[in-house]
Amino acid sequence: MGSVFENPMRGIAFKVASVVTFVAMQTFIKLAGTGIQPGQVTFCRSFFALFPIMAYLAYRGQLRSSFYTSNPVGHLKRGTLGIISMGLGFYGLIHLPLPEAIALGYATPLVAVVFAALFLGETVRIYRWTAVVIGLVGVSIVSWPKLTLFREGGVQAEQAVGAVTVLLASVLGGMAMIQVRKLVEEEKTSTIVLYFSITASVMSLVTVPFGWDILELEPQMFLIAAGFCGGVAQILLTESYRHADVSTVAPFEYTSIVLGGVIGYVLFEEVPTSSMLLGTLVIVAAGIFIIYREHRLQLQRRSARDLSA
Repeated sequence: MGSVFENPMRGIAFKVASVVTFVAMQTFIKLAGTGIQPGQVTFCRSFFALFPIMAYLAYRGQLRSSFYTSNPVGHLKRGTLGIISMGLGFYGLIHLPLPEAIALGYATPLVAVVFAALFLGETVRIYRWTAVVIGLVGVSIVSWPKLTLFREGGVQAEQAVGAVTVLLASVLGGMAMIQVRKLVEEEKTSTIVLYFSITASVMSLVTVPFGWDILELEPQMFLIAAGFCGGVAQILLTESYRHADVSTVAPFEYTSIVLGGVIGYVLFEEVPTSSMLLGTLVIVAAGIFIIYREHRLQLQRRSARDLSA
């Protein structure tokens, strides 16, 4: 049986567009400045994402049905993991060079492989375990120079804390991915996306007593733009999966490091270090190998089903 997807090039185009829009979101957050509370950033990212998401669902005639859920507790778990991961990631994004924050974020799918084996009972063979270990070595290469800055104090120490928060965000992001894997067994994608943005918006408000700032117009507009970009990027990502399977479009996620490097250099005068480039190369190679192995396993499972039919 052939693939049900008939237009993989369109799927790739949507995936690349989603990557560009996600990087734009990260760029707007960095442009907003370093003194903004992560909870405030997270609220803007989640709340203003609801506008394009709900408009898109209304256009497709799915808005009303997307509010129906049979698993509110599952959405709450996914939202809790996601909101904490997002807040930690945004703190790191604000205090790290953009390419390094993006590269460290690539640890999330590596961690997800580990959690899938531990919590979902998925069979992970030696090839993928090896790729995960190699990928985590790449993460260490990127993060180690930052982690050694704790003793320096000031801005340098903030970068060290930023590296730690991004790594923690990747761990929680991997756990959130596992929760999403459970949700998709009984919930529509539109419902998962909608409830995450709603949950994240509400939960972000818990951080108001910890000192939200009254922002000037420019940083506020940057955060609103980041929210809209986040929502649009999620829509584009969803559309990419309508036209091509995950293994086809997933490798294009790594185009974000190229775009992030260019933007980091042009807007923020961030020059990639040799350790960052080497570590990123290792992480990307490991990630692509995991995607390749997953694709091969999908083909084998499909062939087995066809033979047994």
